[in-house]
Amino acid sequence: MTKSSPVATISMFSALIIAVVILSTISAKMWGGKPETLPEPKQLIIRNEMTLKDFGQVNGLPNPALKEIFGLQQKADLQKKVSEYGSDTQIQSLVSKKLALVAEHETKDWKKIVIKFAAWFSVLIGIYLLFRKQKISPSKRKLTLLFSTLIFGVVLGADPSPMGTVKDAIHLFGTSGAIFPPRMIALAVFLLIVLLVNKYICSWGCQVGVLQDLIFRLNQNDKYKAIIGNQIKLPFAVTNSVRIGFLVLFTVVTFLWGTDIIEPIDPFKIYKPMHLGIVGGAFVAGLLVLSLFVYRPWCHLFCPFGLVGWLVEKISLNKVSVDYKTCIACNKCETACPSTVMSAILHRDKKTIPDCFSCYVCRDVCPTESIQFSTRKRSLPPNGHFAKPEARRN
Repeated sequence: MTKSSPVATISMFSALIIAVVILSTISAKMWGGKPETLPEPKQLIIRNEMTLKDFGQVNGLPNPALKEIFGLQQKADLQKKVSEYGSDTQIQSLVSKKLALVAEHETKDWKKIVIKFAAWFSVLIGIYLLFRKQKISPSKRKLTLLFSTLIFGVVLGADPSPMGTVKDAIHLFGTSGAIFPPRMIALAVFLLIVLLVNKYICSWGCQVGVLQDLIFRLNQNDKYKAIIGNQIKLPFAVTNSVRIGFLVLFTVVTFLWGTDIIEPIDPFKIYKPMHLGIVGGAFVAGLLVLSLFVYRPWCHLFCPFGLVGWLVEKISLNKVSVDYKTCIACNKCETACPSTVMSAILHRDKKTIPDCFSCYVCRDVCPTESIQFSTRKRSLPPNGHFAKPEARRN
């Protein structure tokens, strides 16, 4: 059995998933803690004749909570009428927002969050420097992806999660009108990374992203050809339309009914498998199998951060570009690219450039080192560049 045989690919795929699930279960138990799920907002009982003290007793709110919510200065303020603080709708909104923020704080173990974020950021910088200096060869790509999967996913338990940051921010605001400052700071950091170095954070720092990427590479030989079946490059117009539609659906359902439709199928739960239900398990299993044939299906079709990151990517300081003075139009980069993005970058014949995950495959296969990941501005190919005799080279 060779390394590029279908049997070997299926075996490695199965072993990978089993190892991730088992090791993640052990890791999750070692980290401990409860799942970060917020309670559903409850409908408050409000009557005009109620004092604040009565309001608190009926709705299970202790006096310290009432003091913080309504800004009470002294104990006598508890005898004030609830109606003095606004309409029923205003009171409901005010209390729900405060309770949501309190619940957010209570679900967080800040010491663990700081440790995980520091470890994640340090390892991510290390991988970035190795790739920039071309210290990681194409043959070691799978090992690097496996390392990222084990460290970022298994060991750190899928925290921090750029996808979860966007999802939870929308859900919290949609259900309570609250904004959780620490989450917005984390989102700003994630987007700053995209601004500086493109979607490198997705390519090498996203726990689900690296797992999907690794699975896709397991089904490729050394010439980037599929071992089992065919690997399909879905049109960006299709994938991005689905991704936008999914985010709109998620947002609408959240604001109208307060339901998080991503939570049951959240693929990051593969690193906390005890929280995956039957529906979620089936969805994640299907997603991982699909990853053998489609590059990063969750990222392209569903991920909220993937969409937001793609927008910020447009103004990223570092990105993949082509030097047409040395490019021989062999199209090897376009062929090896796992998606349609290199075709758009190389030919510049599309108004919209798809997500570039900075995987560096295009740079690895370029025979003339014409492709760089740098601050160099992308230029248009000279007229007739791809009609040269060199373009017919294999």
